[in-house]
Amino acid sequence: MPDTPQLQAQLAALEARFRQRLDDELDTLDDLSAQLQTDPSALQSLRDRLHKLAGSAGTFGYGELGSMARQLEQQAQARLDDATPDAATLASLSSAGAQLRPLLQRNEQSEAQPQQLDAGINDDDRHRRIGLLIEEDDLASQMAQTLDSFGYQVIHLASPEALQEAAPLDALIIDTSPPGSRLLGHPMFQQAASQLPPLLIISSLDTFASRLQAVRAGAVGFFTKPVDLTLLERRLERSFNNQQGGPFRVLIVDDDTELAARYQLVLSNAGIRVDAVSNPHLLLEKMRSFIPEVVLMDLNMPDYSGPELAQVIRLDDDWLRVPIVYLSAETNAERQMSALLKAGDDFITKPISDSTLLTTVYARAQRARMVSDALARDSLTGLLKHADIKEQLEVEVERAKRCHAPVSVAMIDIDHFKNVNDTYGHACGDNVIRALSNMLRQRLRKVDRLGRYGGEEFVAVLPGCSSKDATQLLESIREAFNALQFSYGGQQFHCSFSAGISACEDDEWAEEELLERADRALYQAKQSGRNRLCRNTGAAD
Repeated sequence: MPDTPQLQAQLAALEARFRQRLDDELDTLDDLSAQLQTDPSALQSLRDRLHKLAGSAGTFGYGELGSMARQLEQQAQARLDDATPDAATLASLSSAGAQLRPLLQRNEQSEAQPQQLDAGINDDDRHRRIGLLIEEDDLASQMAQTLDSFGYQVIHLASPEALQEAAPLDALIIDTSPPGSRLLGHPMFQQAASQLPPLLIISSLDTFASRLQAVRAGAVGFFTKPVDLTLLERRLERSFNNQQGGPFRVLIVDDDTELAARYQLVLSNAGIRVDAVSNPHLLLEKMRSFIPEVVLMDLNMPDYSGPELAQVIRLDDDWLRVPIVYLSAETNAERQMSALLKAGDDFITKPISDSTLLTTVYARAQRARMVSDALARDSLTGLLKHADIKEQLEVEVERAKRCHAPVSVAMIDIDHFKNVNDTYGHACGDNVIRALSNMLRQRLRKVDRLGRYGGEEFVAVLPGCSSKDATQLLESIREAFNALQFSYGGQQFHCSFSAGISACEDDEWAEEELLERADRALYQAKQSGRNRLCRNTGAAD
């Protein structure tokens, strides 16, 4: 999300609160410095205060003050590590507050400006626009019909020059078979290759040279004729690198409320959902309620260390896949490594710029989601596995009860699927399963959850959706799937599906009951002749 005057005003308010806190911090450092003359045990408290100040000052624009605090902190740490008296070090530390105050005044005179935010990730909700540069009319028509059934918007291109007028496109499909064999050599592709959308190539030649040409043109897919449109659509979907399944969720664990508030503001304005906890006793409760994809953990907090809290999190198998990123002013490589070996995944040294924070969090969250999805997804369809879709159903039912909102469940089964396998082979049957899964994924909403329940059976969880709304949505998908054309060995055929729908609309149903009612409704649909939907809501519709 781009920088805005509103965001800058919010950041300025946080910095004003931090500036007020600085006076108290420096007064405390003066008191601790004075205690050193008579009580050497005050050195640990002084070091801790300097460490915290070194980490937060630079983030709020007091870079010079933060650097000096870090130097004093390192002197204090060296004094703590070495029991040999060092009068010079003690003398320097006894004037810590006095050394920092002039830097504060100098900073205010230069009127430090808040950092500017980099642009975040823009989530585009429009339909995918697919450009077709195909001269063969029959192929272009068939492909347009198929892609339209999957929910894409198809743009026919008469020539490479039409690319500019059609922009922006989410993907581009080109037929390089004669007479289009010279298309990839067109200046439009040579000059703007880095600006082109994901490119898929269709060719009548299945040779190393043709595939190499496609790779050099930046293609993400290569298909030979006759084109398996189901496989092409699957590759097309995979090529979209912004299918994120909703905003990332980040939990901040830090006792410094102003610093945590700044991190939260920066990340939130980049489209990331953020929550924060300052009391470690509430950490596990927050983990269960918020279900973060990344945890930002302060390394040093009163009475607790970041590695200790990270290990508490790791005691639960449910959180083994969640990356924990330590935030600290610690610069000692050995201490950083020690922290990482204790349940951590990454380390960001304070002060942290907004761009560094965004880049690190986004990269970690993206990788965590990819790994989590890979482990939870069915290899054939890319949908959630049996256990994972049931878990998602439980989550959505609990959320629906809290919000007093409806949630619907649909059990979907491909009709006469055994006949497809027996007649056309299991490879063709797999294509039918992939086609339905792709169509469901394309036409359902981003908030919906979809899983392969087993074999040719699917489960869709539709939060905020009544049984009537769910029926209307699934009916449109059923009609589109009926129109989808499959081919095998020159033969063409169509498939259909039946579905049973149930809904939780009174805050009392459990997820098991929803599945059972949906299953009974599916049985009713099949007994009534298949290729239809039935509802079982437990109430009159």
